Amino acid sequence: MRTTDTSEKGLEALIEEYLCSEQVGYERAYSNEFDRDLCINKKHLFRFLQETQPEKHEKILKRGEAKFLKRLSEQVRKRGVIDVLRKGVKDLDLKINLYYKKPSSELNKKALQRYQNNVFAVCRQLYYSADNKNSLDMVIFLNGLPIITLELKNHYTGQNVKHAIKQYQNDRDPKESIFSFGRCMVHFAVDPDLVYMATKLEKRNTFFLPFNKGNNNGAGNPTNPHGLKADYLWKEILVKEGLSNILENFAQIVEEVDEDTGRKKKKLIFPRYHQLRVVSKLLDDARKNRLDNRYLIQHSAGSGKSNSITWLAHQLTELHDENNDNIFDSVIVITDRRVLDKQIRDNIRQFAQVKGVVEAITEGSSQLKQALEDGKRIIISTIQKFPFIVEEIGELGSSKFAIIIDEAHSSQSGETASKMNLALANKDIRNVKGYGIAAEEEAIYKEDPEEALDTEDLINAFMEHRKMLKNASYFAFTATPKNKTLEVFGEKKEDGKFYPFDLYSMRQAIEEEFILDVLENYTTYQSYYKLNKAVEDNPEFDTKKAQKKLKTWVESHPFSIREKAKIMIDHFHSEVRKQINGQAKAMVVTKSIRNAILYFFAFQKYLREIHSPYKAIVAFSGKKTVDGEEYDEAKLNGFPSNDIPKEFKKSEFRFLIVANKFQTGFDQPLLHTMYVDKKLRDVQAVQTLSRLNRAYKPWKKDTFVLDFFNSVDDIKVAFEPYYTTTILSQETDANKLNDLQDALDAAGIYTEDDVHNFTDLYFKAADREELDPIIDSCKVNYDVDLSEDEQVDFLVKAKSFNRTYSFLSKILDYNNPYWERLYWFLKFLIPKLKPVEEEDLAKGIIESVELDSYKLQRTTTDKIKLEGGGEVDPAPAAMAGRKGDLELGQLEEIIRTFNERFGNIDWMKDDKVKKVMFEEIPNQLEMDEHTIESIRNSDRQNARITSDDKVTELVQDFIFTSTDFYKMFMDNSDFKRQYLEFIFNKLWDKANEDRPSR
Repeated sequence: MRTTDTSEKGLEALIEEYLCSEQVGYERAYSNEFDRDLCINKKHLFRFLQETQPEKHEKILKRGEAKFLKRLSEQVRKRGVIDVLRKGVKDLDLKINLYYKKPSSELNKKALQRYQNNVFAVCRQLYYSADNKNSLDMVIFLNGLPIITLELKNHYTGQNVKHAIKQYQNDRDPKESIFSFGRCMVHFAVDPDLVYMATKLEKRNTFFLPFNKGNNNGAGNPTNPHGLKADYLWKEILVKEGLSNILENFAQIVEEVDEDTGRKKKKLIFPRYHQLRVVSKLLDDARKNRLDNRYLIQHSAGSGKSNSITWLAHQLTELHDENNDNIFDSVIVITDRRVLDKQIRDNIRQFAQVKGVVEAITEGSSQLKQALEDGKRIIISTIQKFPFIVEEIGELGSSKFAIIIDEAHSSQSGETASKMNLALANKDIRNVKGYGIAAEEEAIYKEDPEEALDTEDLINAFMEHRKMLKNASYFAFTATPKNKTLEVFGEKKEDGKFYPFDLYSMRQAIEEEFILDVLENYTTYQSYYKLNKAVEDNPEFDTKKAQKKLKTWVESHPFSIREKAKIMIDHFHSEVRKQINGQAKAMVVTKSIRNAILYFFAFQKYLREIHSPYKAIVAFSGKKTVDGEEYDEAKLNGFPSNDIPKEFKKSEFRFLIVANKFQTGFDQPLLHTMYVDKKLRDVQAVQTLSRLNRAYKPWKKDTFVLDFFNSVDDIKVAFEPYYTTTILSQETDANKLNDLQDALDAAGIYTEDDVHNFTDLYFKAADREELDPIIDSCKVNYDVDLSEDEQVDFLVKAKSFNRTYSFLSKILDYNNPYWERLYWFLKFLIPKLKPVEEEDLAKGIIESVELDSYKLQRTTTDKIKLEGGGEVDPAPAAMAGRKGDLELGQLEEIIRTFNERFGNIDWMKDDKVKKVMFEEIPNQLEMDEHTIESIRNSDRQNARITSDDKVTELVQDFIFTSTDFYKMFMDNSDFKRQYLEFIFNKLWDKANEDRPSR
C-alpha cells in the first residue's frame, strides 16, 4: 500500500514539485552539471547568455569559456553574488549582464521578455565539494549561480530545524567555495514548521536568525489550514517574484566601521520575514491610496528598524502609478535620535544603487532647502534641525512627499509638527516666513498690504497647515506608541479603536531572542525611615506638603544615598561583574540631577574603600550647584560630555549614573543591570528599562533590575499595553473643545471682539503697542473679577484648551476659525495669568527634623509575566481646577504620621537581639587585645579584613542562643554588610584612640 512520504526526501520533493510547477516556472538542476571549483552551473549560465546577449555569448566562446568562467568566479568571490547579479561583470571589452530586473510595468514587452529569460533553478542533493561526498539538501540557482542553500529536517524522522542548524555549524566547512562569504545570499535551515537563516557560515559561531511569520504575537508560525506551517518559504519567498524583489531591493553587502578601532567589516544583510512584510504592505497601500495617508508601524526594539526604514525609503522613491509617474517626488527621513541619524544615513547611502539621490542634512536649513530644490530623492534630517527650515524653504510648488518618521511620538508633537507641515505645504501663502517668525514671538511682517491675504484667509490657511499635509503621506515607526501617536497615525477600525498598521511585537522579539526580557529578574527594595524632632517647640505646617517634602528629603539624604549606593556596588561585585563574559555594566537611574551627583560622589568613595578596579560616569544636562559648588558632566567625569558613550565602552567604566539622560535611544549591549531610584510611569518605564534588552550573543543570557522606587505591579501595568499590539481605546472627544470654549468665554475676562481684534493685529504683525493693551485689559479683569478658585479654574481650562486643540487640529476634518483664533489669543494671555503665589506653609519642616534611622529591605524578586492586549486611553482634557484644601498639623503629629506610614517595622525584633548586636559582640571584640592590636598595626583595608573575619567567627557562637540574629546575619547580605561596617568603625575608632602618640 502506498502512503504519504513524510521523510526528509519527501519534503524535498514537495518543495521541488511546487517550484518546478508550471505556475512558478523553475527548472530542475542536477549535481553533475555543477562545477565544484568555480561554483557555477555552466549549462544554465551559457543558455541565459545565449538567449539574452547572443553577440557577447559568441565572443566569450571564441575567446574560450574557461577564461570567462574564471573571471566570473573571481568577481563573485570578490564582490559577492548580489552585486554581480545586479551590475554584471566586465571581461575585457565586454560588459556582461548576469540578471535582468523585473520591469515595474508589463507595458515594456522587451524588458519583460528579458526578465522571463532569467533561469531560476532548484537542485536536490548537490554534491558541492571536491574533497568529500557531502551534499546539500537543496540549492537555488539564478542564471547558473548558486544564491541560496537549504538544509531540510523532518519531525517524523526525529529531527527538526535545530538539527539543520547544527549541520551547518558542524558539517559545513566555510572554506568550501559555495559557503564562502557573499557567494550565496542566504543559507536556510528548514523543517515543516520553522525557518531559520544565516548569511555567513563560521562553524560553531554561525548565527542563525528566525525567518518566521510569528504566531499569536509571539515566535513561530501559525497553523496553516492549506498546508505546512513553513510553506510560505517556497510559496512566497522562493518564487521568482519573491526572489527578484529581495535581490533587487533588499539583500545587500554593507561595510561597517568600528568607531573605536576604525576597522572595516563587511556584513551581508538579508531581510527578516517581518521586514519584507511591512515594506511590501506599505508599498502596496501607498500605490493604491497615493497621498494623504498615515501609517503607524509598531516594531519592537530588535526588529531591525533602521534597515526597514532604509528599504522603505528607497522603494518609495521608485513607486509609480499606472501612468508610470512617481507617486512621491521626495522621501524625507526624520529621526529624533542623533545616534540613529548617522546609522540611517550610512545605511541609506550604502543601499543606494544610484549615486547622488541621497542627501543628508548636516549643515542646517539652507542645505535642506537646496536639497528640495535640487530634487534629491531621499533627504535625511534630524528633528532638531527640521523646524528651522520654515524661514528659508520658500515655495515648493506641487511637490509630493513621503515622510518617514523614526520614533514617531517625539517627532510629531505640538508646534514642531505645525512648522514641519507648513514648510512642506503646497500653498501660495506669501507670509509663510512671517508666520514662522510670529510663532516664535518675533513678528516681522512687511508684506505689501495691497497684495497681502486678508486675516480670514490667513487664519484658514494656518488651520489647514496645522493639519497633516494633503500632499504627503506619513510612515511613522515606533516601538512604544503613545495615545496621541495612535490617534494621529493609527488605523481606526469598526470598533472605534485605533491600531497599528503593522506589528512586530515585544513578545515576538523576546521569544525570537532578538532582545532579552528585562522583567525576567525584577527585584524591589522597600525603604523604611524613622524621624525625630530636632527643635524644642512644636510649630504647625501644611500636612500634605510637609509629608511630600519629608519623603523627598529622606530619599535624597546623603546617608540614604550612600546606603543605596553600597547595596548597588556590593550587588554588582557579587552578582553582575561576572556576567557577559566579565564585561557587564550597570545603569543607575536617579530622580534628579542633585541625586545623580550625590550618587556619583558616593560611588567614588565606596569604590575606593573596597579597592574596586571599576569607575562610574555621571550623565545629566546643564549645570547644577550642590552644597555651594557648581558642577557639570565634564568637571565630574574629567572628559567632555560628548565622549560619555565612547568612554563608557571602556572596561574600567562599569556604572553610568543618569538623571533624565540616556534613558531612551541609548544602545549599549553590555548593559546588564539597572538600579532604579526614580518613579517610572507608562511608556517612560518601558523605554528606560529597555536600555537593558539589547542582545550580546553568546554571552548575554539575562538582565537584572533592582528597583528602590517602583512596585512590581507598577511596572507590570506600565509594560502591559506594549507587550503585543498597542491599542487606543477610543478617539479624543473633540466636543471637549466646545465645552472648554464655552466655560472660558463665560468667565467674562475677554470678549469675542477681544479675540478677533488681537488675532487680526497679530497676523498683520502690528506693533506691540497695539497688541499688549488688549491682553493687559483682560489680565485686569482676571485679577479683579475672579476669585482665587475661579482664577485657578480658568487657567487650568485655558491650558487644557490649547493643549487639546494643538493636538486635535492636526487630525480634525472640520474647521472652526474661532478655535484657531482663541488658541493664539490664549497663547499670549496664559503667560500673563500667573497663579496666585501661595505661602509655603511647609517651609522650615526639613530644618525641624533629623534622620534617626534608615533601613532598606529586599521585598521581592519576581519574573513579571505579561499577557499583552492592554489598551491605552486618549489624553484627557482637564475640565476643572481649584485650589487644594489646606490642612495644618503640628510637627509632632506630622512626624508621628510619617513614621507610621514609612517606618512601621520592627527595627530590631526583640531586646535580646539588640543586646547581642550592640553589647555582647562589641564588648567581646573590644576586650580581645589581639584583635585590637592587629587593627592598630594595620592599614584600614587589612584592619577591615581582620575585623570582618573576627565578627563572622563570633556570630557562629550565637547559632543556637540567638537564632534570629544568626539567620539575619547569614541570609541578609545588606544587613551583614551594614553590621560589619558598624562594628569595624567602632573598633577602628577605639584602636586609634589607644594608639600611642609619636
